[in-house]
Parts: sequence; C-alpha cells; structure tokens
Amino acid sequence: MAQRILGMGDVVALVESVQRNIEVGEAERLARKVAQGKAFDLTDLRSQLDQLRRMGGMGAVFDKLPTQMTRGAAAPADADRQVRRQLAIIDSMTLRERRIPGLIDGSRRRRIARGAGVQVQDVNRLLKQFLEMQKMMKRFKGGAMKRLLGGLSH
Repeated sequence: MAQRILGMGDVVALVESVQRNIEVGEAERLARKVAQGKAFDLTDLRSQLDQLRRMGGMGAVFDKLPTQMTRGAAAPADADRQVRRQLAIIDSMTLRERRIPGLIDGSRRRRIARGAGVQVQDVNRLLKQFLEMQKMMKRFKGGAMKRLLGGLSH
C-alpha cells in the first residue's frame, strides 16, 4: 500500500491480473502465428484489445504501474474510451476485411465508420496504428520470437 501511495505501483498485482485474465492458449496461438511469419491481423488485434478490457481496462493497468511509467500517457478514461471505439470499429468490419486489411478502401472505410458510429478519421487512425503494430510483429518473426518465448518459458 505504501508503495502505491509513493507512486511505485503494484506490479505484483498487475502480473497476477494478467495471469488470471489472459487466455494462455490464445497468447500461445498468436506467438506461434507470429513466429511462423504469418501476418498479425485485425482479428488478433481485437483479441488483444478484448483481453485488455477483461483485465479491467487501461485504468486498472495504469493504477498498478509506477507513476513514472504512465507519465505522458493518455488519461485512463480516455484510453478506455479509445479501446471501446477500436473494438467497435473492428466489429464493424467483415471477417475478410479483418484478415486482409489491404482491402479496406475509401467506401469500406465510410461503411465501417457508419457502423461503428465514429468518423472516418478514427478508422484511418486505427488502421495506421494497426500497420505499425503489424510491422513490429514482423520483427519478431523467426529467431527473435523464439528467444522471447524461450525466456518466458523458464
């Protein structure tokens, strides 16, 4: 309790929350998929966002992190709202669009935005963030992911 008051967070509680709420099978499936060089898609992103939401959202995660780690980050309520908005955008896509985001042209973006109740700019922002995440996941392909997984299994 004193550590939380001093801004040191409660990392142990965060780890316990992750262990309780993260589906190990889903995480392993995603890790294998990325290690094999298969593309990270919007269905995978949706799964990750949903797991974050089940952990209590960004507010619950921020509460358990040291304050110096959360400095400069969006307010937890804003971050939670953004996660809900992103989930709505992905839910407004067809399964094919989720698997192959390159299909999403201007008219599809407008349809997705209408379905999610957001602006086209929000859809564009999500797709841009997704492409950045996809690039990052590609860096884990092969050896880098195996080393990471090897470190986690001990």
